[in-house]
Amino acid sequence: MNHHVVIGAGPVGSGIATLLAARGEAVTVITRSGSGPTHALISKVRADAADTEALVHAATGAATIFNCANPPYHQWATAWPPVHQALMAAAERTGAVLVMMDNLYAFGPGTSMPMREHDAMNATGEKGSVRARMAHDLMAAHASGRLRATLARASDFYGPHVIGAALGERVLPNVLAGKKVSLLGALDIPHSVSFMPDVVTTMVTIAGDERAWGKPWHVPNAPAVSQRTTIEAFATAAGTTVKVGAVPKAALSALGLFSPMMRALKETWYQFAEPWVTDSALTEQTFGLSATPLSEGAAATVAWWRARPAVSK
Repeated sequence: MNHHVVIGAGPVGSGIATLLAARGEAVTVITRSGSGPTHALISKVRADAADTEALVHAATGAATIFNCANPPYHQWATAWPPVHQALMAAAERTGAVLVMMDNLYAFGPGTSMPMREHDAMNATGEKGSVRARMAHDLMAAHASGRLRATLARASDFYGPHVIGAALGERVLPNVLAGKKVSLLGALDIPHSVSFMPDVVTTMVTIAGDERAWGKPWHVPNAPAVSQRTTIEAFATAAGTTVKVGAVPKAALSALGLFSPMMRALKETWYQFAEPWVTDSALTEQTFGLSATPLSEGAAATVAWWRARPAVSK
């Protein structure tokens, strides 16, 4: 029986652990709190993802280490480097394939659209530069033979279990209640979004296919539509009517005086003010994967949120 180690128990980590366990494979989920999904084949371990020795102990004999960690948004510059280095060291010492959940920040503002896997990583902001260095270090380590690794890049998450995200708790409860939704940036330009089950499937697929190792891959996304159209898809699935408004950049600056999270969002404003579109043709053609249509993803998202007891209907 294969054994896998998953770092993090958010929607990506929990989704990967649950999918692998359903396939009959053993999984160890590592978080600081010892949390994670419940399944007979899932073990939950309390440890710091920056603790190399703890990671090596957990990953000895494992086929894969999935990096699904998610440090606080405004602490990426300080929190990510020790975690990333510990994970690479653990992969090197155990021989496990290291699979990193990545995003699109490394491309930076002004990048050509649609974004493709091997486009230049030109990010200049703090968070984008951190992600660019991580991706570069990981691929360079693989190329040198130090370890085996790959990564999957996704856009903004939506779907079941996605809560603390742009299309999570700030949006779906309002959609279900027929209340106004406020979004960052422009409302009527194309913006790719990633359905969580598609993210999970991509991560598991590239982990087990040697063709994926040493390269970045883009999660298959449905054709990019505007933020307004995405919210309308949620509202259609919910049977509600929702007004959509834009948060002015000046308001974000004001909120940033009191919230580190809001202050950190200023760096990525361009992702919502300009077209933000991915190309996942390479992933789809190589592995036979496809994106869930937005209407189906929206219906599954609404159904999951409706099942949550704390959500007003």
